[in-house]
Amino acid sequence: MIETKIENNSAGFVALGEYIPGIVQEIRYYSTYNFVGERINGYEAPCALLTIEAARALQTVAGELNVQGYRLKIFDAYRPVRAVKHFVLWGIEDTDIRMKPYFYPELEKQQLFIEGYIASRSSHSRGSTVDLTLLDMATGKEVDMGSPFDYFGDASHPDYRGITDEQYDNRMILREAMLRNGFLPIDCEWWHFTLADEPYPNTYFEFPVTFL
Repeated sequence: MIETKIENNSAGFVALGEYIPGIVQEIRYYSTYNFVGERINGYEAPCALLTIEAARALQTVAGELNVQGYRLKIFDAYRPVRAVKHFVLWGIEDTDIRMKPYFYPELEKQQLFIEGYIASRSSHSRGSTVDLTLLDMATGKEVDMGSPFDYFGDASHPDYRGITDEQYDNRMILREAMLRNGFLPIDCEWWHFTLADEPYPNTYFEFPVTFL
């Protein structure tokens, strides 16, 4: 069994807003518009943090997609361990389902963990995972991916074909750019990618999301 540790040092991290010019941030867990319906523990500022290595790879992604007419929009990046605990307690103990119609209409809360949409130990806490989409530079609007961020259901699976060809192609533009630059996807969320060669594969961080 691989030994893991919890660390509280942000020295190896950067703020994406400063590192990648033109990146857009909508940090959902700092707001109340998320599947829980309240600000999540550990989110003290609306900023995205990432390890330097992951940020460097994402910077290359951003450059490639800029040439194609897109900007990156970040929904979440580094996520403190305390935030993950907030999700787990909400799922196990909290009877509040006020955001169910928007984020998980087809599933019960407990299924979100069983189906893999929410993890009791998240790769986000290792600092090299990012949730993102594309913005069309011509319109300034999000590109239509066929389902919104954090929609928990089959429609958000990257290979889901119950969407239009254009929506599917949009997913593939993002996915292929991320894969070319060393990120790995997961099979249930089109927006979620982790740097394959992440610098802290066995470390989970606890420092808050705040301006560095």
